[in-house]
Amino acid sequence: MLTLPNLLTLSRIVAMPVMVLLLWHPRPWDYAVAFGLYVLVGITDYFDGYLARAQGAVSRLGIFLDPIADKIMVATVIVMLLFTRAIDGPAVIAALIILVREIAVSGLREFLAELRVSMPVSQLAKWKTTFQLVSLGALILAGALPEQAWISWVGLFCLWSAAGLTAVTGWDYLRVGLKHMD
Repeated sequence: MLTLPNLLTLSRIVAMPVMVLLLWHPRPWDYAVAFGLYVLVGITDYFDGYLARAQGAVSRLGIFLDPIADKIMVATVIVMLLFTRAIDGPAVIAALIILVREIAVSGLREFLAELRVSMPVSQLAKWKTTFQLVSLGALILAGALPEQAWISWVGLFCLWSAAGLTAVTGWDYLRVGLKHMD
């Protein structure tokens, strides 16, 4: 149970209270450290799955915790970026679309798992995740480098792109799920 891949997954969850503390009353230095932590969490996300497969150590705990760790990280960062107003104005709508979809798809996957119906991740959902991760990282980095306004613009562009893809993929998953509901 306490394999290296599972410990890496758990470390992503444990890192989120540190992220909250860094972004509570952030100064540029806090944003810089938060960005470093965000990158480190992203690296551990890659390596926990890679190592689990390479070592033949894929576990039920890892399968259960990995998507939870991902959602905790995304939700924590979005909430803190809303709190710091790095995401504000109309961009709040994009953030809410992402949060609602994450919760809805998690519930749908849980429901379908009881029916033994799998919902594989689509290529479009992988693009959604890429835009989402780039957007959140850029918005954290923008706080560390406030004189570089273009970083925030990249983050907001990617946030809206992720929200658009989120709506499309969320609808795709919902259509599949509705076929199994009576």
